[in-house]
Amino acid sequence: MKLNWWQRTSKLIVATILIFTMAIAFTPTKMQNAHAFLAQGDAITDPEAILRYALPIDNKEIREVQSNIEKIERDLRSKRWKRVEKEVRNAAFALRLHGDDIAKDVPAGFSARSRELVDSIIEDVEALQELVAGQKRDDILATREKILENVTEIEEAMVRAYPFEVPQEYANLPQLKGRAKVKITSTQGDLMVEVDGYSAPVTGGNFVDLVQRKFYDNLPFIRAEDFYVIQTGDPEGEEVGFIDPKTNKYRSIPLEILVKGESEPIYGFTTEDVGMYLAEPVLPFNAYGAVALARPSSDPNGGSSQFFFFKFDTEVTPPGYNLMDGRFAVFAYVTDGAEVLEKLTPEDKIISAEVIEGAENLVQPQA
Repeated sequence: MKLNWWQRTSKLIVATILIFTMAIAFTPTKMQNAHAFLAQGDAITDPEAILRYALPIDNKEIREVQSNIEKIERDLRSKRWKRVEKEVRNAAFALRLHGDDIAKDVPAGFSARSRELVDSIIEDVEALQELVAGQKRDDILATREKILENVTEIEEAMVRAYPFEVPQEYANLPQLKGRAKVKITSTQGDLMVEVDGYSAPVTGGNFVDLVQRKFYDNLPFIRAEDFYVIQTGDPEGEEVGFIDPKTNKYRSIPLEILVKGESEPIYGFTTEDVGMYLAEPVLPFNAYGAVALARPSSDPNGGSSQFFFFKFDTEVTPPGYNLMDGRFAVFAYVTDGAEVLEKLTPEDKIISAEVIEGAENLVQPQA
């Protein structure tokens, strides 16, 4: 049954209240100037697309190819065949003009592989044109996926150096200088989480370090709100976070948000606190399965081990209008296992978590 305007508005108000009272140990800050946080435009909801755009590279040509190929799925859903045809044509044109430039914009040791990938992308885009002409939807989606996998590999190779220095005051915390993949085995099945240390090195580093310490193994999910969040990471006992055995102190993690167009993250403040009311984080809450650090309502820098998976109901928290951006630090996304995330309740727990890729990017603090 469709809701009328007043029912939808009432549901949005209720949902907003629920979102902002979501944690047991940690609750978000009160809403102020909330209307200013309503993101504008057509939000990207694919976590892997968000992660591609978060890579610190500056190659407009590969981004043009990426953007056109990504849009295909959206337009296929609405059967906009003319738009799909145009997007494939645009990608083919960009590759004809700039394929050589794309292949060369990588470190010398990756140049041969890059050439292979670009040639494969060109071939697949040409095949896409024929598939679109025949409106072969399943084959189009499969070819699109293959192209994007190759685009991702090239873009990852284009990252030549870490883009900024973390402030010295956080040198006592683990830092993730790159990406890592974490497999979380739960009582409902497996989740694959990709952690982005390019955008959230301290928050991501803390999470990966705790995974390696086996901190999360056998911890329960402590709260779940339908459509919104499910949280975990609260250890047994009175403590609500990780106690570092070297210092016997609570490890506090600063709020860390990289805003689009900025060279380094904001630390210690919400975007509202610094007057950036319309700021768009590089890692937004647009995607189902965004992973963020929980924190106390009164302390942006009081997060530790507790984190939550963000879910949304498209009626009450449409992508780009969720009011969470800039208040919590997203540091990862679920890239596989969304159906498992959907099933999780407070009756479930994490059986184990392990780093399966990128462990070498974790930098431990100097003694």
